[in-house]
Amino acid sequence: MSDPAPRPGGDKARGKGWGLATAAFVGLWLIQNGSADTTPPVPSAAQAFAAGPHQHTSAAADPLPPAAPYRVRIPDLKVDAPLMRLGLASDGSLEVPPAANRNIAGWYAEGPAPGAEGAAVLAGHVDNDQGPAVFYSLGTLRKGHRVEVDRADGRTAVFTVDAVEVYDNDAFPDDKVYGGADRAELRVITCGGAFDRRSGGYQANVVAFGHLIGVRQTVPTAVSRG
Repeated sequence: MSDPAPRPGGDKARGKGWGLATAAFVGLWLIQNGSADTTPPVPSAAQAFAAGPHQHTSAAADPLPPAAPYRVRIPDLKVDAPLMRLGLASDGSLEVPPAANRNIAGWYAEGPAPGAEGAAVLAGHVDNDQGPAVFYSLGTLRKGHRVEVDRADGRTAVFTVDAVEVYDNDAFPDDKVYGGADRAELRVITCGGAFDRRSGGYQANVVAFGHLIGVRQTVPTAVSRG
């Protein structure tokens, strides 16, 4: 993934693209299974912003006060995973969740919290050496699908997907993905595109864009807040 978000104070974080920064942690499953020509799903052109709305609403809920998130659900992808805090690595790229855990995602904690005003960033692996990981199917997400984020204040922020796009690592649109927003928005990011067997990494990133449409009280569960 590219720059995770503007730094506090407005300076952008440096980054080379998340797919490059995490090359050691992705693609191992493809190599070990002799399937380097197989790639994760990528979004169709119909899911891009340029294709126009589809099962989509521009109505937006008022932003919430900041509160740390601890779980993300994407019902249409059967994603239900804990969230951990992510910061910046020494090279300015986004830190990544532990590669050994296939069902964990991260939140860029130096940026907006999901549900608060601005563009919150969630990130997760596409695979590891055991197989597909938490956001392997992100490219199959469609406009109008929902993303739900449980927050420490006892509320669940509900987002609708506005678009799903794929960008080459060397042409990642930082401003589009990480730019400011005057409403509560969400970016969900993972690796994707072609797999480079030599570098052991994917050459693109899949990004789902969404905005807040509703809030509800979180249903208590016995699941740890990860």
